[in-house]
Amino acid sequence: MEVSLKENGPKKVRKGLLSRENKLLYTVVPFMLFVFVFGYLPIAGWYLAFVDYQPGMQIWEMPFVGLKWFRAMISSQEQINIILRVMKNTLGMSFLSLACSVLPMIFAICLYEMRSSKLRKVVQTLTTGPHFVSWVLVYSIVFAFVSVDNGVVNNLLLDFGVIETPINFLLDNSHMWIKMTLLGIWKGIGWSAIMYLAAINGIDQELYEAAAIDGAGRWKQTLHITVPGLLPTFFVLLLMSVANLISTGMDQYFVFSNAMTKSSLEVLDLYTYNIGIGAGNFSLATVISILKSVVSLTLLFSVNKVSRVVRGESIF
Repeated sequence: MEVSLKENGPKKVRKGLLSRENKLLYTVVPFMLFVFVFGYLPIAGWYLAFVDYQPGMQIWEMPFVGLKWFRAMISSQEQINIILRVMKNTLGMSFLSLACSVLPMIFAICLYEMRSSKLRKVVQTLTTGPHFVSWVLVYSIVFAFVSVDNGVVNNLLLDFGVIETPINFLLDNSHMWIKMTLLGIWKGIGWSAIMYLAAINGIDQELYEAAAIDGAGRWKQTLHITVPGLLPTFFVLLLMSVANLISTGMDQYFVFSNAMTKSSLEVLDLYTYNIGIGAGNFSLATVISILKSVVSLTLLFSVNKVSRVVRGESIF
């Protein structure tokens, strides 16, 4: 009678296209394709910066002009003044946003410290909701509140005798940077706090128990445990914001911009849109986009180096 002996050694790891490691890699492929199509493939459009764009012509048939449009950015004092004004608006509102970047962390701590879980859920839902509202709807809401004719704010100020005639807040160019920053905070603070709430939940709860045994109250626990636990997340997000210093977006400024407020609200992204779509000068708009990308990459690598030197850790 023959007896078959089975090997008791370690099982052989299956290799090939269907191995465990490759299966995990395949899950990343769709995201890599998405980034390639929408992130890297459009770089081919930078060729428009070196030609005279003419609608209807094939891109290889357009006359090649070299660095003509790069020189056009500084071709006159008027153009230089426009670029300086746009950069002033961009950097001004970016630095205001950076100065307020600590608010989501403070808001997340306040949410976490709420005793009532029901109240915490209500507040978090109400503050996260505006993130999903488009800036067009935000403009409609603001218009309903500050309208000259039937705006709630003007009616209240008139009823209490604060003003004698209605104020057209949407045409008032004063303090526009602060107004846009406050609107941005209102729209995004709830959404930005989600990452800090996740970081708080990742803090070892035994630290709080040990602090409570030593007699530390909620305030001291927050100050000596929660805040230090959130600082790494805060610094990473802050450094990423610095790297995107000149990428303010254009949706918010586009809907609130008009003839009276354009001088204060025309940031770099909106200026690129106005030059390309508005004026039809796609070549010059492409040049501005190229320079913006170069500056953003320079800031990103510079901030990454600073993080490595100061914190001993890199962003990427």
